[in-house]
Amino acid sequence: MTNISCDQKQAAQENPLLAVWDTPYGVPPFDRIRPEHFQPAIEQAMEEHLAEIEAILAVTDEPSFENTILAFDDAGRMLEQTTLVFGMLAAAETNEELQAIEAEIMPLLAQHDDRIMLNDALFARIRAVYDRRAVLNLDAEQERLLEKTYTAFVRSGALLQGAEKERLMAINEELSHTSVQYSQNLLAENNAYRLELTARDLAGLPTGVRDQAREKAEELGLKDRYVFTLHKPSLLPFLTYSSQRELREQLYKAYLNRCNNGNEYDNKQLINDFIRLRTEKANLLGYRSYAEYVIANEMAGTPKAVYKLLDEIWTPAVEQAKREVEQMRPLFEKDHPDAKFASWDWWYYAEKLRKRDYSLDEEMLRPYFSLENVRGGIFFLANRLYGITFRPISVPLYHQEVSAYEVLDSDESHLGVLYFDFHPRAGKGQGAWCGNYVEQSYRNGERVAPVVAIVCNFTRPTASTPALLTLDETETLFHEFGHALHFLFHDVKYRGLTEVEGDFVELPSQVMENWAFEPELLKHYAVHHRTGEVIPKHLVNKLQRSAYFNQGFVTTELIAAALSDLDIHSITKYEQFDVEAFERNALNERRGLIEEVEPRYRYPYFSHIFDGGYSAGYYFYTWAEVLDKDAFEAFRESGDLFNRTISARLRTLLESGGSQDGMSLYRAFRGKDPDKTAMLVARGLIEPPTEEEAAPSLEKEPKLKAHIEPIELTITR
Repeated sequence: MTNISCDQKQAAQENPLLAVWDTPYGVPPFDRIRPEHFQPAIEQAMEEHLAEIEAILAVTDEPSFENTILAFDDAGRMLEQTTLVFGMLAAAETNEELQAIEAEIMPLLAQHDDRIMLNDALFARIRAVYDRRAVLNLDAEQERLLEKTYTAFVRSGALLQGAEKERLMAINEELSHTSVQYSQNLLAENNAYRLELTARDLAGLPTGVRDQAREKAEELGLKDRYVFTLHKPSLLPFLTYSSQRELREQLYKAYLNRCNNGNEYDNKQLINDFIRLRTEKANLLGYRSYAEYVIANEMAGTPKAVYKLLDEIWTPAVEQAKREVEQMRPLFEKDHPDAKFASWDWWYYAEKLRKRDYSLDEEMLRPYFSLENVRGGIFFLANRLYGITFRPISVPLYHQEVSAYEVLDSDESHLGVLYFDFHPRAGKGQGAWCGNYVEQSYRNGERVAPVVAIVCNFTRPTASTPALLTLDETETLFHEFGHALHFLFHDVKYRGLTEVEGDFVELPSQVMENWAFEPELLKHYAVHHRTGEVIPKHLVNKLQRSAYFNQGFVTTELIAAALSDLDIHSITKYEQFDVEAFERNALNERRGLIEEVEPRYRYPYFSHIFDGGYSAGYYFYTWAEVLDKDAFEAFRESGDLFNRTISARLRTLLESGGSQDGMSLYRAFRGKDPDKTAMLVARGLIEPPTEEEAAPSLEKEPKLKAHIEPIELTITR
C-alpha cells in the first residue's frame, strides 16, 4: 500500500474523487463532484500509480506471479476509478469546462500509459515470469492473466528500442489530441443544427412528433415554431412521416454532412491524421496495417477472415435492397413522376410500403411501448431468466433526469447498481451506450460490486404523453441492458481479466434483443399506456409477419459501415487522401452500393471508429450476431424461451469476463461451435432450413475450427 502524505490527506478531504466514498452502495458522490476536481485527482492518481510501479521494481526477490503479475494487476485502482467517472461524464453530461479538461488530460493519460507499458525494467520482470510459466504451477486463471499481461505489453511496444519507442510515445500522444478534437467537433455540429418550421410544413407528421418539435422550439424560446434536430428521436420520425420531400432532403443532408462542411468543425483532416498515425503505429509494431494490428487480438484473427464474413453477406444484402427499391418505386413515382428516388426518400416510402403490405403502422404500435413499460419488460425478462430483481434507490445523481436501481441477486444479495439516463441533452453524445462508474473487482477477498449506467437518446415525453418508444428504441434498450448484465454479473478474480475480445463483447447485448418482440414476452410488458390493454394478437401477428421487412436496407447500411471502417484501416502506406473519394470508391465504385442507401456512418461522424474504441472493429456487431442468433437458438430448441438451465449456462459465460478466450466460453455455453444459419435466416438472406437440413450430423464440418479461424459462410437460396 502506498504511503499517503499529509498533503494528499488534505487533498482527499477537499476533493471527493480522492476520498473514500461514503455514499450508499459505493456510487460516485455526484452531488459533490465538480469539474475542477478532475484534473488534480487524475494527476494525483497517476503519481500514486507510478509509485506502485516503483514498489514492484524495488523488490529484490526473483520475479514471481505474486510480486510482479499480481502486484501489477492490483496497481492503479485510484486512477481507474477516477478516469471511469470522468470518461462517463464527459460522454453523458459534458460542458465547456469538462471539454477543456478533457483536452488537457487525455494526452497526459496517454503519456502515463506509455511510461508504464514501455518501462523496460517492468517489462523485464513480466517477461521473466512469462518465460518461466511452464514451471510455475499456475492455475488456469493465473495463466490467463499472465498471458494477457505479457501480450498487452508487447502490443503496447515493449519490444521496441530507442528511437522507435520514442516515436510510438509521440504517436500515442498525438492520437489522444486528435480523438478529443474529433469528438468535440461532432458534439458541436450535432448541437448547432436545427430545422425551424411552421405549422404549414408539418404535413404527414403524427401528433406526437409535432408535440416533440413544438416543445423543442419552446425550449429554445421560439414561438409558433417547430424545431427538428439531428438527434435520432427527432430525425427519424421526420424522415418517416413528413410528406415534404424537400424538407426531408434538407434534414437528411444536414445529418450526412456533419463535420464535413469546411468550417471549424470539419473532421476530414483529423481523419487523415488518424490514419497516418495509426498506420505508422501498426508498422512500428510489426503489422502491415492498423486493421491487422487490431484484429490479431480478436476472435477473428485476421482482416481476411472479417472480409470473408462481410463480403458474403454484402452481395445478397445489396440485391435485397435493390428489390426493396423496386417495391417502393411505384409509390414514389405516383407522388413524384419526374423525380428520382433518393436516400432521403427511403424511410418515408418504406413506411408506406409496410402499411400497404402488412397493414402495420409504427405509430399504432408506439402506445404499447412506453419507456416505463419497456423497462419493466426488461426487468421481468431478467427475473425470469436469472432470478434477479431491481429496486429503485435514492443515491447521488449526475443529472435530475437520471434514475437509479439496486440490482439484487436471486438470493437477494447486492449485485450492483444500475443508472438509467434516457433522453437527449446538449451535453450528451449521440447514440446509446452502456458503461461503468465502478468496475467489478475483488479487494481483500471481498467482491466490489459494479456501478453501471445505460445512456440513451430516446424520444422524450411530452406534456400529454409519456415517452413512447419506437421499435428501434425498444430493441436498443434491450441491447444496452445486455451490456449492463455483462457488467453486473462479472465475478472475475483479477482486474486484468475483465475485458473480452471486441468481437465477443456484443454477444451479451445482442442476444437480449432476440426476446424483445417475442409474443411470450410482449404479453408481459407491451401494454397500452392509456387503456391498459395488452397488445392485441393481431398486432403481434403483423409484427412477426413483417420481421424480414426492410432487411436489405438495414443489413446493407450496417455492412457498408463495417467495410468502410475495415478498408480505411487496411491502408498499408499512408498518403494524404480525399476522405469522400475514398469512401465513394470503397463502397459505390468497387462494391456496388446503390445510391439509394447511405452507409450507417460516414467518416466525418463515424465516432465508433475514430474516438469510440471500435477502430477496425465495426464488424464486431456482425461477427457477434453469428454468436447471438445461435445462442438464442438454444432457447428455441428447448421449447422454453425462459429456460433456467440454459440461462444459468449463459450467466456463467457473462460472469467469466475474459478469464477464457471468447470461443472457449461460447463452446462451454452452447456445447458446440456456433452456426451462422440462424443469423442468415434472421437477416432474411436465406430461407429457414428444413427439418432434415437442421438435423445434426457428425459428418458436418465445424463452422469454426478455432477461435482465430474465419466463419465459413455459404449463401444459398
